[in-house]
Amino acid sequence: MGRPLRAITFDLWDTIVHDDSDEPKRKAQGLKSKKEERRHLLWDALNRQQPIEWERVKLAYDVADAAFNKVWHDQHVTWPIGERLQVALKGLGRTLPETEFAKVVTAHEEMEVMIRPDLIPGIREALEGLHGRYKTCIVSDAIVSPGRCLRRLLESYDLARFFDGFAFSDEVGYSKPHRSMFEAAARQMGVGLEEIVHIGDRDHNDVKGPQALGMKAILFTATRPADKDRTSADAICERHADLVAVVDRLAKG
Repeated sequence: MGRPLRAITFDLWDTIVHDDSDEPKRKAQGLKSKKEERRHLLWDALNRQQPIEWERVKLAYDVADAAFNKVWHDQHVTWPIGERLQVALKGLGRTLPETEFAKVVTAHEEMEVMIRPDLIPGIREALEGLHGRYKTCIVSDAIVSPGRCLRRLLESYDLARFFDGFAFSDEVGYSKPHRSMFEAAARQMGVGLEEIVHIGDRDHNDVKGPQALGMKAILFTATRPADKDRTSADAICERHADLVAVVDRLAKG
């Protein structure tokens, strides 16, 4: 018989926070989409130094994004946004003064803090029902917003207090499903990997990754149900109102 469940790790995007639910808010305020705004930030900074065509900057940014996605997928590493922007600049044969570059990086990093995406309904109540009975930790890839900004985001929702640790890919040095992410969470919670159940929305990263390490996994499908019919999850949870009961059932074996 395996060791009892003592801890829970949570994916962030589309498990706690509804990814891209900030886009309608941006549109309502007359703002560009995040994708377009990120490219515009780089173009504007370069164009103020020396005129440059928008299409050239957009292409260079797209190429840098493709390189990022390749490294993320194949090597389980998420370059900080500053590194990604440096790839685009190198492709353009351009540089920015240090202070201007820092402004562009900060604007990227804080975009989702300034205009917040929505919490998935029921998450606060679920965390209130689980924290204290189980150790809890966030395990999340940092795609644009770094760990320090994602902590601020959770604090702004008054949710950070429900977590005993945070494992963000830019701080760990690897991304899910690399074992370093889950080992970092286990160390912070003071438990073994086999005592953890992970909750997330993607079968490859959030289910098969943890299961390969001896963990249990719950597929969360309220926001992103794409993997529901092909998952190897130990359980499926369709809404946060059911999460406490689903975890408790797994804990009882």
